[in-house]
Amino acid sequence: MLEVGTSRAGTEPASRFLTTVDEVTVLLGTSADKADSQYSGDARTALLGRVAEINKAADAGDQQALYVQQYLLDRIYRLHTKLTDRETAEGSVVAHEIGRLLETATAEAQDRLIEPGLLEEAPTEPRAYLSWLKKTAREHRVYKHPYYHEFIRNRATEADLRNYVMQESVVDGRFDDLLAMMQVGTAGAAKMEIAANFWDEMGNGDHAQVHTTLFNKIFEVFEIPDEELERSLTANSLLNGNLAVLLCRYRSLYPEAVGFLGMTEWMAPDRFVQVVHAWERLGLPEVGIVYHRLHITIDSQHAQGWFHNVVLPAAESPRMRRAIARGILWRLNASATYLDERMPSVTG
Repeated sequence: MLEVGTSRAGTEPASRFLTTVDEVTVLLGTSADKADSQYSGDARTALLGRVAEINKAADAGDQQALYVQQYLLDRIYRLHTKLTDRETAEGSVVAHEIGRLLETATAEAQDRLIEPGLLEEAPTEPRAYLSWLKKTAREHRVYKHPYYHEFIRNRATEADLRNYVMQESVVDGRFDDLLAMMQVGTAGAAKMEIAANFWDEMGNGDHAQVHTTLFNKIFEVFEIPDEELERSLTANSLLNGNLAVLLCRYRSLYPEAVGFLGMTEWMAPDRFVQVVHAWERLGLPEVGIVYHRLHITIDSQHAQGWFHNVVLPAAESPRMRRAIARGILWRLNASATYLDERMPSVTG
């Protein structure tokens, strides 16, 4: 079972949460019918109450609780995003209820990070709105963050890059699946743009060039086993990955997904330039940096197409404008917290 750790805030096990973590983990590994039969009435109420306590502690700033919250949400998302030959609780009512508690608390925490009144400042004219989105991103503290521009570029060691790629795997390692989830129900120019983006991720039909395959080459260079990857993910890494899945899997959150993934691609080229520089500085094998080299160019093209073919048409709608901006701010704020977390290795 889980040895509960945190990001960088500390390493003492959160023993008061371990029983709940183990209990939910076992539940997720049983059939849906068995899980719902075992957890009914008072037993279900008690379990949901313990999950609510984790959310309450995370909301109060407990980093151990945040880790547990995001760990459990990640495990629930795996029911819907991973193929397995084992029995799972996919389709379970109680598993869904646990997931909704965790999702709601996660979403509320992200909304509290948005500066009051900022969403109301967005222009109503689509092109002015798009300019405002980019300006908001450029003025955010995450833009050209020193983690990339100072640390990764000039100071990161091979061990630092090894840890970096493990943390980044929660989004970069499954971007194709995120696109596949978010495009359901779309039509017209937006669907075509997402499809073109997805086909690029699929290596334009060449299995050897599939982007997740290229990304996994980095794991081969560093000889990273699955077990180490599991242990190494921090609370904020899990959070960034969970936010992407949350926004892409629900149709009601499609516009937030447009903002979140669009901003992810818009920021990637500048960040990857710094990673490539570090890779070359350290003389690491070329096969491991192909993914990042490719995305310096292709994500610039994707971001441009995304903004003009997905965001601009949607920006005619007041609801869509607000929701897209919300998704962008979730990405900016969550990324900033994650990168701030990485910075102690620079100064410490």
